[in-house]
Amino acid sequence: MGIFGRKDTNDTTTTAAPAAVSPDLAALTGDYTIDPAHSTIGFVARHAMVTNVKGGFEEFTGSLHLDGANPALSTATIDVTMDSISTGSADRDGHLKSADFFRTEEFPAMTFRSTATEALGGDDYRITGDLTILGTTKPLSIDLEFNGAAKDPFGNERVGFEGKAEILRSDWGLTWNAALETGGVLVSDKIKLTFDISAIKNAA
Repeated sequence: MGIFGRKDTNDTTTTAAPAAVSPDLAALTGDYTIDPAHSTIGFVARHAMVTNVKGGFEEFTGSLHLDGANPALSTATIDVTMDSISTGSADRDGHLKSADFFRTEEFPAMTFRSTATEALGGDDYRITGDLTILGTTKPLSIDLEFNGAAKDPFGNERVGFEGKAEILRSDWGLTWNAALETGGVLVSDKIKLTFDISAIKNAA
């Protein structure tokens, strides 16, 4: 069933899904708030051409609208506090907040606003939107996998997604670098983005 319900594992047919909307899909339609305590937004950058440095953001907010009848109408928004960047090194975090990189005093937030959602088949989707960093807005496509839905012990209706994307940081004006004596540069232009999202359905 894809983003709003798991496919029956006993179904061995290869024909397209029927046009009728499953009650399970319709039940998940609604507005959701991302739960930052159980979600992560991370990134991976190549360092010195030899290893990967991983980081993430500790403060962010976001919302989802899921449309079970027409997943193409589903939307997402995310707002990230750039001062919350964390890579496990205070010195590196300070450098990333500085004028060489994110200039967090001048540009305190990174934002994503979806513009289109595409069903790729099964539990896989692609959401496209506008990513704004340093006041520059460029399109970004995120490949998503729907991880399922459940009611937690506190009665919250939750949905979960995993996502990934790649960007060239230079497209957003993040061009600082340092040349290596052995050739190459200190920080890769290509950055991998990762999303692990748990969202709670809003009360009707």
